Amino acid sequence: MLLQLTKLIGHPGAVLPFTMESDFSDMEFGGSYPATRPVQTVGEIRNTAGVLTLTATVTTTLHGTCARCAKPFERELTIPVSAVLETDADSAAPDDLWTFTVSGDAVDLEEIVRTAFVLGMDSKLLCREDCKGLCFRCGADLNLGACACKPETDSRFDVLKKLLEK
Repeated sequence: MLLQLTKLIGHPGAVLPFTMESDFSDMEFGGSYPATRPVQTVGEIRNTAGVLTLTATVTTTLHGTCARCAKPFERELTIPVSAVLETDADSAAPDDLWTFTVSGDAVDLEEIVRTAFVLGMDSKLLCREDCKGLCFRCGADLNLGACACKPETDSRFDVLKKLLEK
C-alpha cells in the first residue's frame, strides 16, 4: 500500500494516521504458515522538524504447532514498529533496517510492515513463552506435570554410589 506524504513533507508538526490490512499467509516460518489471518497495522507518520517518523502496531493471531510440545496453538502477536522515512535516497543509512526511503512523495507501507513482521517473529514458534515441552525419554507433556522417568546418573559417579550403599 502506497501512502501519499504530500501533506507531511515540508510541513513540520503534521501527522498522518493510517490503518491497513496485510495478507502474509504465504510467509513460511519453520515449515508452517502461521499468519493465516489478516495482519492489522495501525499507526501514524509524523513530521518532526523535517524528519518523518513512523510509529505503528502490527497485530495478528498466529496459528501453528509448538516447537517444544508439538501441540497446535493459536495466540495473539503484537509487534511495535518505529521507523524513519528518508526523503533523500543519498542520505539513507544502508545498514539501518529501520530507515526506509520515500519514493517521490509516497512510501510503501507494505514493505515496512513485512520487515517488522519478519523481524518480530520468534525463531521458534511456541504455544507460550514458558512451554516446558516433552520429556526426551518417555514423551510426556511436561506442561501437565512431571513424568515418571528417573533421572539418569553419570556413570562416573557409580563408584561413589556404591560407597554410599555400604
